[in-house]
Amino acid sequence: MMTAETVLETALSGVKIFKKGKVRDLYDLGEHLLIVATDRISAFDVVIPTGIPNKGMVLTQLSAFWFGKMKGITPTHFVSADIAEILRRYPQLKPHEAVLAGRSTLAVKGKIVPIECVARGYLSGSGWKEYQKSRSVCGVPLPAGLRESDPLPEPIFTPATKEESGHDINISEQEMAKRVGPELTGKLKRLSLAVYTLARDYARTRGILIADTKFEFALPFEGRDPMLADEVLTPDSSRFWPVEQYAPGGAPPSFDKQFVRDYLESIAWDKTPPAPPLPDEVVRKTSEKYLQALKQLTA
Repeated sequence: MMTAETVLETALSGVKIFKKGKVRDLYDLGEHLLIVATDRISAFDVVIPTGIPNKGMVLTQLSAFWFGKMKGITPTHFVSADIAEILRRYPQLKPHEAVLAGRSTLAVKGKIVPIECVARGYLSGSGWKEYQKSRSVCGVPLPAGLRESDPLPEPIFTPATKEESGHDINISEQEMAKRVGPELTGKLKRLSLAVYTLARDYARTRGILIADTKFEFALPFEGRDPMLADEVLTPDSSRFWPVEQYAPGGAPPSFDKQFVRDYLESIAWDKTPPAPPLPDEVVRKTSEKYLQALKQLTA
């Protein structure tokens, strides 16, 4: 179910708000969390005032698709993204069905691990910038002579801090171990690379290269095994490149919000709030890119 209507904010009367993130509004339902993906978009860790139609639905439906594929690899926080199932469990949400349909996820509660778990299969973005200076990414040494967007010899795990405001900061695996412990670090590295590898191999059969992606994990309040949480392998959290247009030596065109970042770079915005609004053409093309990624990966 897709719609041209843009949802920038949600306000569910009679439902306890848990947290509002850059894109998602989280509500506390008691046993579960309700995660509502709005059409807000952020770039350079700043929320843009202009929404992207259908974006929240794409994030929700694509994440639900990937959570289903990851069942044999890792526990997840995913319960359901089916509005009928959500309303059956929580009938008090019925008055809000119109805004919740298609963009809501029922999730297991847990404590988010304060680390962004990044898996990279190609040399791009901040990894490319770091490689040019040190021939390594987050402490992982790489061969000499790699070009921008080159495939890496094997996928690498490059964690980053999860900042409440401002930019996340790339850190080494050793620094992550100091922050959350070596045992959890080892588990999250293993799970991140396993999930990325499965997704990368599948996406390639659908004409998409997943250059890199970031995951969040949570520790359930009951049990010890970390669970994959938040969103998974979406255009917000990943770099998607069309296979037929891929060529190393530069930045390939993408299905993700790099299109928005490129526009903002072109107008020399200083990347501090408030962010400038997006022109209609950028909004339209960004929405089309998100919808194309969903269709290509799930149809």
